Parts: sequence; C-alpha cells; structure tokens
Amino acid sequence: MSQQEAVKLFEQTKIRTVWDEDQEKWFFSIVDVIAVLTESANPRTYWKVLKNRLAKEGNESVTNCNQLKLQAADGKKYLTDVADTEQILRLIQSVPSKKAEPFKLWLARVGQERLNQLQDPELSIQQALRDYKRLGYSDNWINQRLKSIEIRKDLTDQWDKHGVQEGQEYATLTDIIYQAWSGKTAREYKKFKGLKKENLRDNMTNEELVLNMLAELSATSITKARDPKTLDENKQCAAEGGNVARVARQELESKTGREVVSQLSAKRFFEGQEPKLDLPEEEN
Repeated sequence: MSQQEAVKLFEQTKIRTVWDEDQEKWFFSIVDVIAVLTESANPRTYWKVLKNRLAKEGNESVTNCNQLKLQAADGKKYLTDVADTEQILRLIQSVPSKKAEPFKLWLARVGQERLNQLQDPELSIQQALRDYKRLGYSDNWINQRLKSIEIRKDLTDQWDKHGVQEGQEYATLTDIIYQAWSGKTAREYKKFKGLKKENLRDNMTNEELVLNMLAELSATSITKARDPKTLDENKQCAAEGGNVARVARQELESKTGREVVSQLSAKRFFEGQEPKLDLPEEEN
C-alpha cells in the first residue's frame, strides 16, 4: 500500500487521514471521527465499547476495519483503527450526533478535493493555504511553512536514496538536526513550547522556521556532496547541516540581544510581536 498521511480539519478539529494511492481512497482515524461526532472526553473508550457492541450485532462492515500506523500526540506512530469513507458513513448511523449531516458533507468534499488535486497538484497548495489561514497564521509565515515542506521533502528524498529507513531512523536524524541548531531534541523542543498533539513546525515562529529550513537545506546539500553509505555517515551530514543553522542563530542572537528559540507558538508570536523584543511566555 502506497500511503500519504495528512491531517484534515473539520470545524477546526484535526482528523488524521491516509491516502491510499493503490486503492485511490481516503482512510480516516476512527478515534478522531468519534471525537468529532460525540465530543467525548474519551473517544478511544467510546470506540472500544461501540466496536464490541457492533461486533455482537454482526455489523462486520464497520468492525472489520484496517489498522495503519498514525502519528500520536507523543510524536510516535502506533497502529490505529482506520476506515474508508463508506465505512465511516455506516459508522455515523450508529453514533447519535448533531454533527452527522455536516460531517457527511465534509467527507464528500474531502473526497472530491483529492480527486481534483490528483488532476492539478497546485490545488493541494491552495488547500494548505486555506487551512493555515483558518487557523490564524500570517501570510508571511504561511509562505515560509509551505517552502519548509518542500525543503523537508528534498531532505527525506536524499535519506531514502542513502538507505535511511522511514520511522525511527528518520526521527533520529531529525533529532540530530534539531539538537545541532536549537540545542533541543524534538521532544525537548515541544515540551519547551508546551505542545502536546500540535505539530512542532506549525508552532515555530518565523525565525525558528527559517533556521530549521536552513539546517535541513544544508543537511540535504551536504548529503548530496558526501554520498553517505551508512546511518552513522548520514548522522554526520545531519549534524553538520544543523551546525550551519546554529552559527546563523548565534549570529542573529548576538545582533538582537534575544534568544531565537521561543516558548511562543507561531500564532501567538505574530499576534504579540509588535513592537516588543521581550516576548511573553506561552501559556499552557
């Protein structure tokens, strides 16, 4: 199964999804869908109970769901129950919810958008723009974030070519890059910002995002030049790429008199940066 993970928004709520290129269909995290429909504080428990009841009733069309590895709040990937659009529509019939009809319409739009994007990839970029705008990001930050996605893709393409395995090895190299330029691993960085489920890059300020882009771009260029053969050699390329951004960070901090790595999320940074240099801490 050739998969492409994505996060879709339903009324500002994130739903983890996977596009299966072979079957040309979306799979949705059932727990995330349950959370939207029921507004339950414990959607996993709700789904567990509902799944057992449906199984006893012989409703195999819903309970015979697939499991795919999706990223959880702790940044790690775990096997998660997922369902395609048809299964989700059947599931909705078993969950009393005032959001049932709006969610059905949302499912239809998600499906149609993907078909359109396959014909015109530029539409994917336009959709990302709309999603970030709905979440309150500035135009300048959005432009940087979209560019950072391209740079990250170039880096992971190089890792693939040089034998790096997706998953833990990707995470290890990413941590090396973060540690080199910011002084923090991804886990430490998220904790510093008070993040839980949120994406770290989506909560970087413009300065942080640009420096991370420089680190990953540098790591990509060094990897191309060095042609590493082992994971240890890839680690060295990642560290040297991060060091390029570290030097830039230190130079910027020496000129401004303030630290670049901030506890602020991106949105709050843009809301509160004018015109002070002493930025308030993130409220958890």
